[in-house]
Amino acid sequence: MNFELYIITDENIGREKTHAEIAQLAIAGGADVIQLRDKSCSSRDLIRIGRTVREITRRSSTLFIINDRLDVAVACGADGVHLGQGDMRTDVARQIAPQGFIIGVSVSTVDEAVRAEREGADYVALSPTFSTESKPDAGPGHGPYMLREIRQNVSVPVIAIGGIHRGNVREVIAAGAAGVAVISAVVGAEDITAAARDLKNLIRQCKARRPP
Repeated sequence: MNFELYIITDENIGREKTHAEIAQLAIAGGADVIQLRDKSCSSRDLIRIGRTVREITRRSSTLFIINDRLDVAVACGADGVHLGQGDMRTDVARQIAPQGFIIGVSVSTVDEAVRAEREGADYVALSPTFSTESKPDAGPGHGPYMLREIRQNVSVPVIAIGGIHRGNVREVIAAGAAGVAVISAVVGAEDITAAARDLKNLIRQCKARRPP
């Protein structure tokens, strides 16, 4: 599984583009993962949107993840679900989810990351890595130091999420991040495809320079 460039859709930030349009443009720029996130949608609408995005991601073999909602993820035929600390426990989700289903978990401490891996998470995301305006209630950023600590204590991929942009990608990749999850840095750009391509190239450059 490749998590280098992980794009989270947001229609409010996306300059009036739909989730499907955002996904298509980001994939054209090299996105490896698309996460559908919409807290305002009804279950019915989220499933409808999710099935459209699923078709777009399937054509390009891009991983498709649903935020929070395991039921919606299964109904859409998504590749996985991303859970927060207040959502369903990872081990419970693992019992319900289909075989081969990806489960990611947002964490803010080493203990949360270790527990998530023990309960069956396929990846963890340090949230927020930096302070972010995309999710004002997320609290202060934990920084690359915490990312490095988590990376040293788990064997699953660690994703940096929250406040990520061109100016700090190098820090988080150097700290051991498998990839970065972004909203504003790509979805908020005037040209989503160009922004995604630029960020993907930067991630790969930083990885190439990272000591083995």
